[in-house]
Amino acid sequence: MTGDVLVVGASAAGLATVEALRRKGYAGRLTVLGAEGHLPYDRPPLSKQVLGGSWTPEQARLRTPGALSALDTEFVLGDPAVRLDARARTVHTAAGRVLTADSVVLATGLRPRTLPGQDGLAGVHVLRTLDDALALRADLTPGKRVVVVGDGVLGAEIAATACAAGVPVTLAGPQPAPLACQFGPLVAGLLAELHAARGVELRLGSAVTGLVAGDGRVAGVRLASGEVLPAGVVVVAFGAAPATEWLAGSGVRCDNGVVCDSRCRAAEGIYAAGDVARWHHEGLDALLRLENRTNATEQAVAVAGNILGEDRPYTPVPCFWTNQFDARIHVHGTLFADSEVSIVEGSVRDGRFVAQYRRGGEVTGVLGWNMPKQARQRRGDITAGRRTLTPR
Repeated sequence: MTGDVLVVGASAAGLATVEALRRKGYAGRLTVLGAEGHLPYDRPPLSKQVLGGSWTPEQARLRTPGALSALDTEFVLGDPAVRLDARARTVHTAAGRVLTADSVVLATGLRPRTLPGQDGLAGVHVLRTLDDALALRADLTPGKRVVVVGDGVLGAEIAATACAAGVPVTLAGPQPAPLACQFGPLVAGLLAELHAARGVELRLGSAVTGLVAGDGRVAGVRLASGEVLPAGVVVVAFGAAPATEWLAGSGVRCDNGVVCDSRCRAAEGIYAAGDVARWHHEGLDALLRLENRTNATEQAVAVAGNILGEDRPYTPVPCFWTNQFDARIHVHGTLFADSEVSIVEGSVRDGRFVAQYRRGGEVTGVLGWNMPKQARQRRGDITAGRRTLTPR
């Protein structure tokens, strides 16, 4: 292949695309456009090591400045993309730059969802960027109660990190237990027990409807029941949406992400990778969008290969992991809340086990609790049940 490549997004998927192109022999011009002013950094540590203070911001960097320089790539940072002309393969930026390339990779990730009235209200945080993590960390002071709104992966991780740092924490959300819709009642129940035993106050089973403020600062969180949970700090962590607003009128189809074919191609010369990409998974015969670090890297490698003419479908076994307190949870395949769950290795009592998830008589996924190697080895158990996946 000849011609330039422009990657829009300077996080894990964007950087992995560049590295894969160079590793596969591409010697042409590469440009990475990033909305943030920081060099590429990793996001999973933000809710754990960075928020907890055990890592400095520099430790979250994906590569050293020297390693980035060796990629012979121009990094244009602190200048978000605001418009794409897919036919011309041209990106316009907030600062007025106009960047054109033969191939454009969209890797803009997600934007956090917010509650009405939270903008400009002191003490209310989201956690998506490095700056978000540092601002929240500075606000986590002893005695100041934190309410985390969101009982999914990110909310549970933030609650665990803040609690471990000695800050009083309440975790609020509509599910009966953290991650109940993903893990089902058995594992989610164990997670709830773990959080409660470590000191997290669980106020689950009731949706959050809004915030209560006083003198320009948050004072509480209002539940659907009408109850108000007092709060000195609130973290809104109930999901994120693909960052695609800037693609309106671009010629690229967006529907819960950038819609792509099985080669992660959204249009001629336009590709997508990472959290923002919703592609056709041939093995599942469904459109799929995955929000995790592993997929960001693996999909970027697939995109790089297809830019270079490999013409291969991207068909991964979905996987993700989360660390909360001393629980290391690894998931492979697809879990359904109504699955039949059986323990196939280890034991719940010992705090180390592998759970197998069945639906319709077929294995759709496996989950390892403090048994990452064994869970990975059980990926082969996932059979034709992969086709039971429903589009996201």
